[in-house]
Amino acid sequence: MKKAFITGITGQDGSYLAEFLLGKGYEVHGLIRRSSTFNTDRIDHLYKDFHDPQARLYLHYGDLSVSGQLTDMLYDISPDEIYHLGAQSHVRVSFDMPEYTGDVTGLGTLRLLEAIRKTGVKARFYQASSSEMFGAAPPPQHEGTLFQPQSPYAAAKVYAYYVVRNYRDAYKLFACNGILFNHESPRRGETFVTRKITRGATQIKLGLRDKLYLGNLEAKRDWGFAGDYVEAMWLMLQQDKPDDYVIATGETHSVREFAEKVFQKLDLDYHQYVEIDPRYFRPTEVDVLLGDSSKARRLLNWKPRVSFDELVEMMIAADLELAQREKTLTDAGYSCNLNPHLCI
Repeated sequence: MKKAFITGITGQDGSYLAEFLLGKGYEVHGLIRRSSTFNTDRIDHLYKDFHDPQARLYLHYGDLSVSGQLTDMLYDISPDEIYHLGAQSHVRVSFDMPEYTGDVTGLGTLRLLEAIRKTGVKARFYQASSSEMFGAAPPPQHEGTLFQPQSPYAAAKVYAYYVVRNYRDAYKLFACNGILFNHESPRRGETFVTRKITRGATQIKLGLRDKLYLGNLEAKRDWGFAGDYVEAMWLMLQQDKPDDYVIATGETHSVREFAEKVFQKLDLDYHQYVEIDPRYFRPTEVDVLLGDSSKARRLLNWKPRVSFDELVEMMIAADLELAQREKTLTDAGYSCNLNPHLCI
């Protein structure tokens, strides 16, 4: 039985990847940070008690800022594959917390690669690179496009990308960069614009709020489904030699178009409910991200399965169900703001 180690397992991508690997028969180990509250909602449906002999998903407390913990974990787990998804991944937040973002998103990758080198674990390594690295580069962007990062997050990801390539060359590690363009799902964090829109619109539909505040409506992104993209991560580590790949749908939509489509599907006029808030603009904006994934389609035999419309409908359906639960509790006299766990 193969073993996989996933950083960021409680995030959107980590949960879909854990699900995918368990379906492939893997034993899956995940890194989580210790905090005063549980943050395992996305993987609770997968998690079994540690003492269950049938359990194949195990969680380990640790932090990407502590190199010794990472080294000890790799010694103990001895994984066959490592998927490094953990990061401070919110672009706007990286302007407010640039040092923390650089430490976790950039140096966290270096610490993990050093742990592989020091332990001698023969693990194949996947690095979650980001389309944000392309920044101001003209579209379409592919593996040969020059990086022009426009945020501390993107700069940290560029550092991580090159340190992966350096360790691949210097120490002959099987290490891959997956340059994933925007990928969404009902498990997307609510501070990310697509989920912010579907959450806000469904709450407006049920009378739970009056307005939705957004930033730059003209930004264009290449949006796919996270469940499709984790398969590409796995495929990269099944190849004969390590390489770097762009993963994208090859089509672009603006934030405005996304919002219009969501409100239209809910029989609402978005003009009545969406307002612009300058606080949500980035100091330096990325106008267009459009990926050319022809290399991945050719060499990995990968392609996206879920269309843009299907993705939007999937997210609306999940958030409409969540909003209905909120409304039921609100009508019963509970406050979701005061008791957030009642609404989950």
